[in-house]
Amino acid sequence: MTDTTVQSNAAQASPETVMQEVVAWRRHLHQHPELSFHEHETARFVQEQLQKLPNLTLSRPTETSVLAVLKGTAGPGRTVLLRADMDALPIEEETGLEFSSQNPGVMHACGHDGHTAMLLGAAKLLSAHPEQLHGEVRFIFQHAEEFFPGGAQQLVDAGIMDGVDVVVGEHLMSPVPTGVVAIQGGPLLAASDGFELTVQGKGGHGASPHQTIDPVIVAAHIVVALQNVVSRQLDPMDTAVVTVATIHGGNAKNVIPDTVTLGGTVRSFDENVRQELPKKIEQIIKGVCDTFGATYTLKYQMGYRATVNDHDVARELQEMAREVLPEVQVVQGKPQMGSEDFSAYMTKAPGTFIAIGAGGPGAAPHHHPKFTVDERALEHGLKLYVGAAKKLTQPAK
Repeated sequence: MTDTTVQSNAAQASPETVMQEVVAWRRHLHQHPELSFHEHETARFVQEQLQKLPNLTLSRPTETSVLAVLKGTAGPGRTVLLRADMDALPIEEETGLEFSSQNPGVMHACGHDGHTAMLLGAAKLLSAHPEQLHGEVRFIFQHAEEFFPGGAQQLVDAGIMDGVDVVVGEHLMSPVPTGVVAIQGGPLLAASDGFELTVQGKGGHGASPHQTIDPVIVAAHIVVALQNVVSRQLDPMDTAVVTVATIHGGNAKNVIPDTVTLGGTVRSFDENVRQELPKKIEQIIKGVCDTFGATYTLKYQMGYRATVNDHDVARELQEMAREVLPEVQVVQGKPQMGSEDFSAYMTKAPGTFIAIGAGGPGAAPHHHPKFTVDERALEHGLKLYVGAAKKLTQPAK
């Protein structure tokens, strides 16, 4: 679409005054959630807010994403991409909040409403003072993080990372106490792959199992045998998870079915391990099926890559976080087996993904009908976005 350069003047604002708008934006977005690849009204709302700000060049790199570009006037420097995701989940909300979802069966159950609001606040603060920035800041409001193949890869393919030197993302975390921010280099989130397996046997009467090739028995052996991939076929220093999460077969208690289907997820951090896992999994499946005389069809889908934070960028952000959030505890986080399509940006530039405490013990987990965030954490995310832009756009040392 055609870029629009915004020329209007914005009122002077501080993080404290902008916070009222950030909370209001978050609540509006929470009330009007949209699923992945359907964020039409969300993108329209975001663009409308950005159009009120000075010095931004706006574009729509995909139908339901928004990109704003701000050029600093303090001199040459690095180009930094700040990312927020915007999509919601197919969950019926049960929080009882006065600003609960108005869209039946759709809910912001992962904090993306807060991410979008925090980045809008950062755009407002930074766009009013381009003289405080070197280089260039790109604000990407991304669609479809929750649904593979993900919006991040589409945006990378659209060219938004061309010329970017550093990329930064943030995520509100309900299990982490408010007042804690985790920033560390190295592996953070796992690659997320999946498989769908159909075991083909020979059905028959449950009273005559000797006349069948029972795919239920074959499937049971496969489930148990797959646990050996991690426990006995990987280096103990490597980390992976193989989970069989679904099994479907048969519809009568006295009938052995012809087929059983299984589905699962595979998580890993190291790319070499990731590429070996499908081979090891299929080797076990084939061996079990051959033993019992069954056949199989395996569909294996490579999903999001592992999110691995750059050590140098993480170090710069740790220093910044302690400066702009002296009241907050900045810690080294631990790798988690969850996944994020933020990793797509890191194929083009080094970056760091920040975890922001927004709850604590007893808080509902992500993707839960009662999920919510402590809105005090929104100010932490806002200041981190602003601080990251100011620090990382400075010329590389």
